[in-house]
Amino acid sequence: MKLIHPSYFPNITTFSYILHHPICWEVHDNYQKQTFRNRTYISNDRGKHILSIPIIHVGKANGRQKYEDVLIDNSYPWQRQHWRTLQTAYRTSPYFEFYEDDIKHLYNKPYEKLLEFNLKTIETIFECLQMEMPLTKSPHFEVKPEDNEDFRFLISAKLKHQLNIEPYIQVFGDRHGFIPNLSILDLLFNLGPNTIDYLNHEFISPSNG
Repeated sequence: MKLIHPSYFPNITTFSYILHHPICWEVHDNYQKQTFRNRTYISNDRGKHILSIPIIHVGKANGRQKYEDVLIDNSYPWQRQHWRTLQTAYRTSPYFEFYEDDIKHLYNKPYEKLLEFNLKTIETIFECLQMEMPLTKSPHFEVKPEDNEDFRFLISAKLKHQLNIEPYIQVFGDRHGFIPNLSILDLLFNLGPNTIDYLNHEFISPSNG
């Protein structure tokens, strides 16, 4: 199995791995900044745009914080902001209305923990694609996993992915050109049920080397 971090509406590279391999979710690691744990990227009228979930930071005196313990800062109306941004960016996409109700519910209910919310976003995508989500979770943290192949590097927002895939039509493609490796939402809203066929045909093989 491949050991992967649950992220906020995973990017296309990560979701390709989730879709094509047996997955074990890493749920016992330490939280780190500059990762896709609390961010995802979409395309809007200005180009590549970040959606970032605010979290409650603990002081350095408390040591490292476990990912499973990270709390979302709901004092800021981030859910309303994210949903409005998605509406504005994708309302003219071919399949936004088809999946709108499935995605919208994630922004109507407050979530306390980041990990729980991220897993729910992934589960929602699998439901939209009418597929079963992988449920296996890591029993404990391992620096060097013995039983799983380590693909936790995919969570890094600084990782440069070598993408060699055919561009698909994006809402603002005529304005900004094709923007690769956005959130799986970008693919879903633009390709709808053809998302699976696209990922099967354009399977991505990233490297951590």
